[in-house]
Amino acid sequence: MEQLIRETEKHVTVLLAESLASHYYYHNLSHTLRVVDAIKVLAVGMSLSAEQTQKLLIAGWFHDTGYTRQCENHELHGTEIAEDFLKKHAVPANVIAEIKSYILATQLDYVPKSLEEKIIRDADCSHFASKNYLAISELLRQEWELSSKKHYTNLEWLNLNISFLTEKHKFHTEFALLNWQSKKEKNLSELIQLIKKEEKNDKRQKVKSEELKLKQDKANIPERGIETMFRVTLKNHITLSNIADTKANIMLSVNSIIVSVVLSNLIPKLDNPSNEYLIIPSIIFISFTILVMILSVWATLPNVTSGKFTKDDVKNRKVNLLFFGNFHKMKLNEFEWAINELMKDREYLYNSMTKDLYFLGKVLDKKYKILRVTYIIFVIGVLISAAAFSYSFSTITIN
Repeated sequence: MEQLIRETEKHVTVLLAESLASHYYYHNLSHTLRVVDAIKVLAVGMSLSAEQTQKLLIAGWFHDTGYTRQCENHELHGTEIAEDFLKKHAVPANVIAEIKSYILATQLDYVPKSLEEKIIRDADCSHFASKNYLAISELLRQEWELSSKKHYTNLEWLNLNISFLTEKHKFHTEFALLNWQSKKEKNLSELIQLIKKEEKNDKRQKVKSEELKLKQDKANIPERGIETMFRVTLKNHITLSNIADTKANIMLSVNSIIVSVVLSNLIPKLDNPSNEYLIIPSIIFISFTILVMILSVWATLPNVTSGKFTKDDVKNRKVNLLFFGNFHKMKLNEFEWAINELMKDREYLYNSMTKDLYFLGKVLDKKYKILRVTYIIFVIGVLISAAAFSYSFSTITIN
């Protein structure tokens, strides 16, 4: 039997080296060696006979060879590989059947009945009590990611390990319970500590992700769309301002012509006593005309600004550098420095453009309010003047 075990070792080693897929980071020769070594320890600890120990060792060597064919039902494939090998070495059928039953006992949900089955089950899970448990577990995680496309976060993987160790696994032999259980519980405790650390890291990561998302949301606002919005709105404001100036100029021109005509034709006739009835209507008419002219000038009257700013104003974002009235008295180098500071700060730039829009709107509001009053006064003046002239002419006719 000793010779058979040596032949088994050679055969399985070559088989796994040549036929096992490279993505099996866990179910490979290293795992098989751990199981075989654990069987030897358990067999001695449980005072198993030499013959039964040898059968278990052969089963241990073959228990994961089914992975060379496929992952699904690998235990069954392992029994077939073992049977083919053992038949070639003239092993009795009853011994082959016994070895096959030990291999099938390593199935995940199988409940072991005999001592031998309990030993191979505990040997297959001996790494749960290993100092390298976390590293070995990580190999299984990588294997699943490549072979089964199962992806787990660190937190999910830790929870899965804790769930398996606490709910699905238990050692069956007395030796394992006495010697390995405490080590398993130590590994379990380490997993729980890692869970707590990972949860804290997850919370920090979520906060960072939310902050990053907010920054990206701000950064992802379409620049071209913003530029188009500012360009169109500024253009509309300037167009409305031009319209207001044009209306004011029209009123100013019309009333200037009216005043010129009145001064050249009507005023000289007022020296004649016979034209005294025209004095009051003329005064009313000229007064309203002059008032409309004053309002028209007022509507287009520019505001006087200081034209200066300080470096503190730029640093504190208190000055709008896009309006000429805030910098027309500054030196070129000072203005260039301020503009460079403005261009470095995206928020400051957009704030300045927003302020520009706002104050243009305020100017438009003032212009259009004055123009509205101007047109109303002009209409009222024309009506009152016409009424005054009509009344004066009717008085003369009656007399």
